Amino acid sequence: MTASARRELFLATFSILALELALIRWMGQQVTLFAYLGNVILIGAFLGMGLGVAIGRRRPGLFHLTLPLLFLLSGVLAFSQKLHILRTRLPGNAIAMWGLEGAKNFFGSMAVIVALFAAVVSVFALAGTRVGEIFATSEALDAYGIDLAGSFTGVVAMAIVSATGTPPPVWFAMGVIPVAWLSRKWTSWVAAAGVILFAFVSIRGATFSPYYRIDLDRANDITGSPIRLSVNRDFHQYIHDFSRKRLLDPSLPPDLRARLRVAEIAYRLPFFLAPRHGDALVVGAGTGNDAAAGLRQGYRRIVSVDIDRRILDIGKAMHPERPYDDPRAVSVVNDARAWFERHDDQFDAVVFGLLDSHAIFSAMSSLRLDNYVYTVEAIRSAWNHVRTPGLMSISFSIGEREWLSDRLYTIVKDATGLEPVIIAHPIQNGRFFIVTKGIDAHALAAHYGLATLPPPDAKDVRPATDDWPFLYLKPGEVPIGYLAMLGAILVIAIAGTRLAFGAAMFRRHSFDPLLFVMGAAFLLIETRSVTDLSLLFGSTWIVNAAVFAGVLAVVFVANAYVRRRGVPDMTIVFALLFAALLLNYFVRPDRLLALPVVERSILGPLLAALPVGFAGLIFSSVFARSPEPSASLGSNLLGAVVGGCLEFLSTWTGLRALTLVALAFYLVAMLLYRRIGQREEALAAAVPVS
Repeated sequence: MTASARRELFLATFSILALELALIRWMGQQVTLFAYLGNVILIGAFLGMGLGVAIGRRRPGLFHLTLPLLFLLSGVLAFSQKLHILRTRLPGNAIAMWGLEGAKNFFGSMAVIVALFAAVVSVFALAGTRVGEIFATSEALDAYGIDLAGSFTGVVAMAIVSATGTPPPVWFAMGVIPVAWLSRKWTSWVAAAGVILFAFVSIRGATFSPYYRIDLDRANDITGSPIRLSVNRDFHQYIHDFSRKRLLDPSLPPDLRARLRVAEIAYRLPFFLAPRHGDALVVGAGTGNDAAAGLRQGYRRIVSVDIDRRILDIGKAMHPERPYDDPRAVSVVNDARAWFERHDDQFDAVVFGLLDSHAIFSAMSSLRLDNYVYTVEAIRSAWNHVRTPGLMSISFSIGEREWLSDRLYTIVKDATGLEPVIIAHPIQNGRFFIVTKGIDAHALAAHYGLATLPPPDAKDVRPATDDWPFLYLKPGEVPIGYLAMLGAILVIAIAGTRLAFGAAMFRRHSFDPLLFVMGAAFLLIETRSVTDLSLLFGSTWIVNAAVFAGVLAVVFVANAYVRRRGVPDMTIVFALLFAALLLNYFVRPDRLLALPVVERSILGPLLAALPVGFAGLIFSSVFARSPEPSASLGSNLLGAVVGGCLEFLSTWTGLRALTLVALAFYLVAMLLYRRIGQREEALAAAVPVS
C-alpha cells in the first residue's frame, strides 16, 4: 500500500467515526426521540458502511456525493422544529419516553423514523465507498490495521471535544473537513461549509455537555416563573427559589405563596422526616434544589452527586439560594451507582432527587443513563449507606404510569426487605418511596399526619435488576413501535445488501457468510463489554469512550499479531474464545463489585478484553485469506447490523443471555471456517503436482 493510500484510508475511517458520533449526538438533540434511540443511528452507520465498502470497488465516484447528501440531511435536522418532526413519537406505549411514546399516527411517525434512518444509511454508504476502493487494491491486514488506527483516533478526538463542551459545529468540522479534502470537489467543500452552518444555526443559545444539549428559559408556571432547564429539547428540571425571604415576600399574591410552600415541602420532606439531621447524600442533585432543601433543614453536611458537570455548574452559577456555595455542601461529578460502590460513608438521609435520564448512555446499547441506578442491587447498595437510625427516599415522576410506581415499589421492597411508604408530591405528579432504619416509616408518616398511598398489588411485577435493568419497559405490552422499527431496519438491510452484492449474493464469492456471522457475534460481545464496564465503573461518558477505544485497541493488537506472526492454530483460538465467553457468562460484574477498586479495575477490563482479543485474532486470520477484502469487510459490517437488532432480545432474556447468543454465532462461525478449510484442502488435492 502506498503512503498516499495509507493517508487517505486513515482520514476516511477517522472521518466516518467522527461523523457517526456527531450524528448520534446531534440527531438526539434535533429529533428528541433519537436521544433514546442512539443505537438505531449506530446500526444505520454500520449498515451504510457495510454497503459502501462492498460497492466501493465498482462505484468509487459515489464518494463525492457524501457531503451533498449530508448537507440535505443537516438542513432537515437544523429546522426540525419548523418541519414538525422535533417531537416525533414512537408508536405504542410499551416503553416510557417522557411523552415521546404513544404516537397517534402510526404510519406518519414510522415514515419519519424510517426516512431519517434511510438517510443516515445513505450518507455512510457513500462515505464507505472510499474505504472499499482502497481495500480492494490493498493487502487486507495492512489496510485493516490502518482502518482501526483511524477509527481509534476518531473516537479519542470526539471524546476530547465532548469533554470540553464544544458545540455541534466543532463535531461536524472534524468529520466533514477530511471528507472534503479527500473528495477535492468544490461541491464537497461548499456542502461541508453548509453542514457546519446548519449545525451552528441549530444551537440557538444552547450549551452542551457530554450527555445533553442544555437550554435555559423562564417558565411561567404556578410557582412564579422559575428557570426551566431542558435537555435534548425535553423538560428536565426547574431551578426554584424556596428561600424564606421569597416564601414570606409580602408582594406575592397569597395563593402564589401557598403554592410555593407546597412545592418547597415536596423537596424538603425527606430531610425533615429523617430521624437525625446530620449528614445527607443527594444523588441526581442537578442544579441544587434538593441540596438547598437540606441546608434549610439544618444539615451539617450534604454530598450532592450528579453525572453532568455542566448541570452542576449551572446550579452553582444560577440557583437563587446558592446551595453549592455553602461550605456544608460538597458537589461530586459521578454516576450515582458508581458513587455507591466506591464509598463507605454513612448518612442520616440518602435522597434520590428526581433522577431520570433523557438519553441512552451508549450507542452500543438501548440502556439509559439511569438504568443501573434503579435496580435491586443499586438500591441495596444505597441502603447500605444509611445509618441507624436513618432514612432513604426515592422521588420519581410517575405521570400516568401506575405500573412504573408498582415497579419502583417492588424494587425498593426487594432491595431492603421493607415495605416502603408511598407519599404523593406535586412535582410532576411525583411520589416518594421511603424506607427507614431504626424507626417505623409508617408510624413516622402517621406521626406527622402525612397521607400515604396504599401498597400496590405487585406480585407479578418484574423488578429491574443488574441483569434486567429495564425500568421503563411496561409489563405485559408488546413494544410494537420498536419492533416495527427493527423490522424496517432489516428490510432496508436486505434490500441494500442485494443492491451491493447482487441478486445472487449468497451464491457468489463476494458475500462472506463467515465474516457476516462473526460481525453479528462481535457486536453482541462489544455491547456486553460496554454494559458490564459501565456497571463496574459508572455510566459516564469517559467509561463509554474508554470502552470504544479499548475495543479498537485490542482488535488492533490482534491484527498486528496475525500480520507479524501469521495465522495461529484456529482450533485453539476458538476454544479460548468459547472459554472466555463462558467465563464472562458465569462471572458477572456484580461479583466484581465486592472487590477492592484495584482488583476490580484489573479483572473487569481483563474479562471484557479476553473475548474481544480472541475474536480479533479469528477475524484477522480469516480476513487475511479473503480474495475480496472490501466485500468481506462489508459482509462483516452488515453482520453487525443483525447483532445490533438482536441486542433488543435482552429486554426479554436479560443482558447475560446475550453472551450465549454470541457464543452460538461463534459456533456457527467455527463450523463455516472448518467447511472452508475442507473445501480448500479438496481443491489443493485436486490440482496435479508437476
